[in-house]
Amino acid sequence: MNSQYRTGPVDVGALAPKDDLRRVFRFAPSPNGFLHIGHAYSALRNFEMARRTDGRFLLRIEDIDTERCRPEYEQAIYEDLEWLGLTWEEPVLRQSEHFSAYSKAVEHLQERGLLYSCFCSRLEISRVVTERRDWSHDPDGGPIYPGICRPLPEGERARRLASGQHAALRIDMPQAASQVGHLLGWSEYGEGEDARDVHADPSNWGDCVLARKDIPTSYHISVVVDDARQGVTDIVRGQDLFEATSLHRLLQEIFDLPMPRYHHHDLLRDPAGQKLSKSTRAKSLRALREEGITAQDVRKRLGFS
Repeated sequence: MNSQYRTGPVDVGALAPKDDLRRVFRFAPSPNGFLHIGHAYSALRNFEMARRTDGRFLLRIEDIDTERCRPEYEQAIYEDLEWLGLTWEEPVLRQSEHFSAYSKAVEHLQERGLLYSCFCSRLEISRVVTERRDWSHDPDGGPIYPGICRPLPEGERARRLASGQHAALRIDMPQAASQVGHLLGWSEYGEGEDARDVHADPSNWGDCVLARKDIPTSYHISVVVDDARQGVTDIVRGQDLFEATSLHRLLQEIFDLPMPRYHHHDLLRDPAGQKLSKSTRAKSLRALREEGITAQDVRKRLGFS
């Protein structure tokens, strides 16, 4: 990183014992619906890798979206994982109890001039994008933000904020890349322990939103902060989050946080080839349980004894 900008690591309030050299794995679901068999696969994968390497297995509840997350879904997470035979360390970290840590990270970005207020609605962004042919899209399929609010004078920005106008905080991606000043990458390991170096390209995300007025953080901020504070060494998650790792590596570098090892496993899909998800109403683990399917049945189906 360019030494001109190095200000020391963000204080994430590390919880991991500093003298514990074991590998640390985590499963981090959001309690905005019931877990399905795809979640079971990822949880079991992390648990078994921790067991095989004499490592630690953590459960984290990612509930920053306080509107959609529900206590009954959180309770169901504990019940489903216990049914599968998983155990985890206590206490469980609940993200909704740590907004102050995420706010510090957001403030760090603001102090370095890497965030700007954006007042655009989705309709405004869509209107600009549809007027231009062949507009680029981010890895999630959304249009790259066209930079409407980036050149706003600070006086105008301050006036809008003072008037109570809703604003999101976007990262100034070109500025962030210039501050890091070198190529980013990460170590991706496959089914075994063999690893390959992957080039990170956070610019694919454009000036993405990192905090909102209603949720003063984002998945990207919170997951990077929490993986560091919990001392996670191995991030094992679905292939659908592979591209997000580029953005996470950028934030880790800006925050001067350690880089974990990554493994992105294949996704479970339905007969039509769609990935299993809550939004498509994939059959939940509790529904399978009610049908008389046992935890051992699920484990065998997923390749775990």
